[in-house]
Amino acid sequence: MIIWLNGTFGAGKTTTAKELTARIPDSRLFDAEKVGEMLWHVLGTPPRDFQDWPPWRGLVVETARQLLDHVGGTLVITQTVLKEQYWQELSTGLTAAGIPVHHFLLHTDHDTLVHRIETDTAPESANARQWRLDHLAAYTEALPWLRTAADVIDTTGIPPTRVAELVIERHGA
Repeated sequence: MIIWLNGTFGAGKTTTAKELTARIPDSRLFDAEKVGEMLWHVLGTPPRDFQDWPPWRGLVVETARQLLDHVGGTLVITQTVLKEQYWQELSTGLTAAGIPVHHFLLHTDHDTLVHRIETDTAPESANARQWRLDHLAAYTEALPWLRTAADVIDTTGIPPTRVAELVIERHGA
């Protein structure tokens, strides 16, 4: 099974994923961004986003399938996917592989997102701050389809422990 945490930067995906993997037996975090980083070494820097490379989407599906075949359990994937076509490819591929996917959109209001991004103290955050802020418009554009494709959890004003509890309650773990 896969629990896919979608949402923009600052929504709480990484923190929630850590809570989930601590609470769900036989669960592991699968950072699909690492697949994109691997492709950078092979294909060079993407013109816009590594998700635009078709191999990224296929490799995420195949990697998830092989990981689950090898270790079983639950994969918790934290990856922002804002293009509906890309989500359809991922979702269709995972379903064809026989993997149940529980897709959650972690959402919070714009002001909270900006505050979280601007106050993030992770070492890589300082370099990525403006990039993350610049991508909030694309997230807003994607919200209509995301709200229909995912189970929405509003993370505004609730701690990550509660967000993880809501994910667990809603997916039936």
